Amino acid sequence: QLQLVESGGGSVRPGGSLNLSCAASGLRLDNYGVAWFRQAPGKEREGVSCISRSGADTNYADSVQGRSTISRDNAKNTVYLRLNSLKPEDTGVYYCAAGYRHTCYSLLASWFSSWGQGTQVTVSS
Repeated sequence: QLQLVESGGGSVRPGGSLNLSCAASGLRLDNYGVAWFRQAPGKEREGVSCISRSGADTNYADSVQGRSTISRDNAKNTVYLRLNSLKPEDTGVYYCAAGYRHTCYSLLASWFSSWGQGTQVTVSS
């Protein structure tokens, strides 16, 4: 069974940056497309970004396009999300999720069967 653990969240001022990590255990992560989702209080969960198994393909939501970079290190069984130029509307709980052999053409949550517990990101002055 694949287990995912997120880290790297915290409080940051607008315009700042954060590096989030998603560490996997139990199974090899390179069999999975991995995505980041976020959920703000009172709002629906939103797909933020996804990276394919090899890392060759990525997908970003319009809300973070140009301000974020997703990457992975399969040797370390870890996926990363770099968030730049953070805005208050980026506040929320960030989750990583894995979909077996998912190519990342879609950020629909239903494609992802394994989820982490989330890490809080708060952007505030």
